[in-house]
Amino acid sequence: MSETTGSDEGVVDAVLTSPQEWRGFLERYGERYLKNCADGDELVDLLDEDQLDLLDREGRVDVWLGEAPARKEALVASEERLGVRFPPSLRGFFLASDGWTLLDAWVDGVHPCGRVSWMRDGDAGSSVTAVYESIPDNEEYVQLFRRSLEIARGEDFWLLDPTDVGPDGEWAAYDFAPKYGTLTEYPSFSALFQSEYEDLA
Repeated sequence: MSETTGSDEGVVDAVLTSPQEWRGFLERYGERYLKNCADGDELVDLLDEDQLDLLDREGRVDVWLGEAPARKEALVASEERLGVRFPPSLRGFFLASDGWTLLDAWVDGVHPCGRVSWMRDGDAGSSVTAVYESIPDNEEYVQLFRRSLEIARGEDFWLLDPTDVGPDGEWAAYDFAPKYGTLTEYPSFSALFQSEYEDLA
């Protein structure tokens, strides 16, 4: 059903679970994004003149491109609304940055914790599920869509499966591209996000 990626392929580092680990990683992510992905107009929106000048001279720009951390009360309220406890790497992420908007061209960003939902409940998710349900031999995909949390969306989806939990408490994560029908599996949300970081190079 899906491709699988993991640490044996050199893509995934240690699972990020604490807000401090996530903060350090997201700072590195932001720096790499600015250098390798942001175009001129976007840089002007994100940085002031001194930062732009420093970036031009290939210096290190200290800028936080994420959101403010989620309050623990908001995180718990989101878990209660969904009837789950988020896996450790997702909890740590939200406590470092409540959402993220600068990803690739196919995923707009990670939702804030208050907007995380079951894929089946969202307009886009239910529409994709209905399309795949109408095509023969897609039952595995359809079942995954019905039970997964949607944590990011654009043209593609990032999903977490609460029924596939590893010994570390992490849920299987998926990057799903409906246009091509490709589903890539990762051992955790942390691994999925770190794979995105590797793709920025």
